[in-house]
Amino acid sequence: MNQFQQFAITVAGGNGRGQKSNQLYYPFGFFIDNDKSIYIADCDNHRIVKWKLNSNEGQIIAGGNGQGNQNNQLSCPRNIIFDKKNNCFIISDYGNKRVIRYFDTNQINQQTFISNIDCSRLTIDKNGFIYVSDPENHEVRRWKQGDKQGELVAGGNGQGNQLNQLSYPTFMFIDEYYSLYISDRDNHRVMKWKKDAKEGTVVAGGNGEGNTLTQLYRPQGVIVDHLGQIYVADCGNHRVMRWCEGNAEGEIIVGGNGQGDQSNQLNCPMDLSFDNEENLYVVDKDNHRIQKYEKLLN
Repeated sequence: MNQFQQFAITVAGGNGRGQKSNQLYYPFGFFIDNDKSIYIADCDNHRIVKWKLNSNEGQIIAGGNGQGNQNNQLSCPRNIIFDKKNNCFIISDYGNKRVIRYFDTNQINQQTFISNIDCSRLTIDKNGFIYVSDPENHEVRRWKQGDKQGELVAGGNGQGNQLNQLSYPTFMFIDEYYSLYISDRDNHRVMKWKKDAKEGTVVAGGNGEGNTLTQLYRPQGVIVDHLGQIYVADCGNHRVMRWCEGNAEGEIIVGGNGQGDQSNQLNCPMDLSFDNEENLYVVDKDNHRIQKYEKLLN
């Protein structure tokens, strides 16, 4: 089972909040490509920035022209994913209630993929179908090119804590069997919805808001490794937890040393990812930085 260095390396931001090229301002979602470049939804700067490996600053690849809804503008982007099949970036442009696609990084080839949606976070399956969590309607829908309303795949039964309900869903992860893992933020739990299921199962948390090992507090980013272990950004507890499905309690992987900006602390972690060497990256939102926790070699 992977263990991680407890003192992180800051790989993007970390120079206070601001809009300079070496700063971030409430980063939300991100992804890492094979050359370890990091693409960040830099929410309150209304831009997407790319930080290359070992770079001291990022470059703007979308937005960065003030908050707005013009073709070269974004409004509070919350998430960015990459669609390998169509070779494009997909961005949840939250403030504009739209999901957009960029086919290049020169900002002129932007398409609105979905409009008029409370688009919180995104994920994509191996077929190129896009999943959008909609916290306003407490549901997740799957979209393919040309869809007018998307297909309901989780929640959609009003706000609540029953197994067929969600309460403010945020980040998601989809595995190769099309099981969808959803951070059900205001229920303080992570739900797993199998393909075509009418209800989910609780795979992390679900014991009310709190900081014991059986609890989460406003969970955000969720990823599942190749062993099926579930990693959760436990935002309100400033820690990252790992759960084995079926276990009553999780374990603290990184953070958990109080709210702060030291290298062993987090302040509202948002999104999680692994690089191709299984190092763990965390969007440390309220510290305006991305932290890398190196995998310990056995």
